[in-house]
Amino acid sequence: MNTVEIIKRKRNGEKLTKDELKFLIDGYLKGKVADYQITSFLMAVYFRGMDDEETLNLTELMLHSGDIINLDHIKGVKVDKHSTGGVGDKTSLILAPQLASLGVYVPMISGRGLGHTGGTLDKLESIPGFRINMSEEEYKSTLGKIGCVMIGQTERLAPADKRFYALRDVTATVDSIPLIASSILSKKLAEGAEALVFDVKMGSGANLQDERESEKLARKLVSVSRKFGKKAVAVLTDMKEPLGFNIGNWLEVEECIEVMNGRKIDDLLKVNNVLAGAMLWLAGKAKDIPEGEVIAEQALDNGTVYAKFLEMVQAHDGSVSYIKDYKNKKRPAYSRKIISDKDGYVNGLDAFGFGVASVMLGAGRKKAEDRVSPLSGIILNKKCGDKILKGESVCELFADDDSKISDALPYTEKAIRIDTKPDFEKKLIIDIID
Repeated sequence: MNTVEIIKRKRNGEKLTKDELKFLIDGYLKGKVADYQITSFLMAVYFRGMDDEETLNLTELMLHSGDIINLDHIKGVKVDKHSTGGVGDKTSLILAPQLASLGVYVPMISGRGLGHTGGTLDKLESIPGFRINMSEEEYKSTLGKIGCVMIGQTERLAPADKRFYALRDVTATVDSIPLIASSILSKKLAEGAEALVFDVKMGSGANLQDERESEKLARKLVSVSRKFGKKAVAVLTDMKEPLGFNIGNWLEVEECIEVMNGRKIDDLLKVNNVLAGAMLWLAGKAKDIPEGEVIAEQALDNGTVYAKFLEMVQAHDGSVSYIKDYKNKKRPAYSRKIISDKDGYVNGLDAFGFGVASVMLGAGRKKAEDRVSPLSGIILNKKCGDKILKGESVCELFADDDSKISDALPYTEKAIRIDTKPDFEKKLIIDIID
């Protein structure tokens, strides 16, 4: 086979065989196919797409490019959740200890930020010492002891996806249904989970901003999961506005700690607890998703989730004292408030604009090798639908370099819409596909 001819066939909209996809993936992992050739292939897929059979084959090949963890020794249902990517989307940090505190095992392999959307691993690494790399035996042991584990892809778990993922982030090929589906599922199938809940974002801050495409992705994730013998549910959630108040790595961890200690943040709690309810239902701990949502909410109220979170941080060698010191706000050297120049109502906080601004501030990457600034980001002081007075702060930007704030300002200001009359409606849970 010939790499160039395979790329050309996909560029021309032709269907690739499983052998052709295997040739590309194996060649890339062995150094026989170059980064720039895979980038060209990814762009061809972005424009030409893949049918169901190609997507299934790509997923299977990425899955079998490395090890598949067997968790049969752990007696209990193993359920994981995955988000397709959003802005301020931090529910994984709450869900893993929340479900573990309720007797459900959560084996979670996460990713880094993609484009304007944040990544769970970057958030976890904002905790000093937190180790996202574990051997397979350590992964199994930690999961069995505390009920949850949150790691990144190792060189042996879906390594093809790990390398594809880094290229997609910096080559504008993130928002492609077959690439998103194969990436998510190759990781999730490798980790040993028996059931999967997908949080599929819809709106400007999603990786797929076209709502019809988001629904297609949700159905694809559920159908492909079932072809691999997994129970699956997809929850379509709103991402027109950032989720919660904090955007950025440590800032989002801090907000989750506050929620685990009793702070009520309506949109974050609603999305989190519906996802938790779906996980509990798949695990057989609730008769349906609404009952699971109630059980999940009660767990957050009794303090057991925070205790489990601290246990998880310690198991990953993270600094528990740093977590416990969360009330002593940790901020970078530079900040700037965005002030309203009129009275009115906040009718728009465009999630995409805030996501791009957070990258400019250093909370995400413009190039694969960029260093992420753990403390940089944005705190919203208002949410959509709120009344605001002239002189009040809409949000505050944080960075370790003042020039980054200057770079982020145009995106932030463009993302904010204040009108004289209220004109905002939001449906957080758009649909559930089960």
